[in-house]
Amino acid sequence: MNIIITSSKQDLGQRAAALGADLIRKSISEKGKANIIVATGASQFEMLSALIEEEIDWAKVNGFHLDEYIDLPIDHPASFRKYLRERFVDKVNPGDFYYVDGEQDPTVECERLGDIIEKHPIDVAFVGIGENAHLAFNDPPADFQTKEPYLAVDLDEACRSQQLNEGWFNDLSEVPKRAISMSIHQILQSKHIICSVPDERKSMAVSKALYGSVAPEIPASVLQNHPSTYFYLDPESASRIPKS
Repeated sequence: MNIIITSSKQDLGQRAAALGADLIRKSISEKGKANIIVATGASQFEMLSALIEEEIDWAKVNGFHLDEYIDLPIDHPASFRKYLRERFVDKVNPGDFYYVDGEQDPTVECERLGDIIEKHPIDVAFVGIGENAHLAFNDPPADFQTKEPYLAVDLDEACRSQQLNEGWFNDLSEVPKRAISMSIHQILQSKHIICSVPDERKSMAVSKALYGSVAPEIPASVLQNHPSTYFYLDPESASRIPKS
C-alpha cells in the first residue's frame, strides 16, 4: 500500500492521473490493450480532468463502470452513466466502455456485466472511497465473501446523505435506496488500484481505511490487502492519519 500526500486537490488529480496513465501505457505496450475501471463522484473531478489530457492510445483501452443507481434515468443530473459519458467517454473515445445500466433488471444486468468483465482482466482501477468508507457502492458492512462481480445493493443513509450534500439531489427522499455495484472481490482482482480521496469530510474514513482493522464495517480497509494500491490524498483528507 502506497500513501501519497499531495499539496492540493489539483495536485492530487494530476499525480494520480499521471501514474494511472503510465500504467495504462505500460499495459498497452506489453499486451496491446488495457482494461480499466473508472469511478465517479466529486472526488474524481480533478483526476479525470487530468487523465483525459494524457497521451494514451484510447482506442486500445476498454473501460468499466463501478456502480449506478437502480431506476435512475440516464438524463438525471446524478446519473453516473451521464457523468462518465460527459466527463470521460465522449472526450477520449475508448475502444469499448461498459456502463452499468440501472434501468434494466438488476439480476440480468449483474449477470451481463459479470460475463463481460470475466473476459477483460482489469489492469488499472481508478476508485475513491465514501464518507462512510464505502468502496464503490459497497456500504458497511460490505460483503467480503461473494465472488460475484456485480451486486444489487442497498444504500445506507450515510451514503445517501453524502450524495445529497454533494449537490446531486435536492432532497434525501430523491436519492435512490438501491444500486448496482462492482463487488469488493472484483475490485481486488485489479492489477493496480489508484484511489483518489480529497477533502476533509473524507478524513475520518481515510484514517480508518488506512490504519484501522480490515473489516466489512470499514469496506475500503480491504485495500490494505492489495499488493499495488496507491492512495492519493490532499492535506485535508490526510489530516487525521497518524503522524509518523
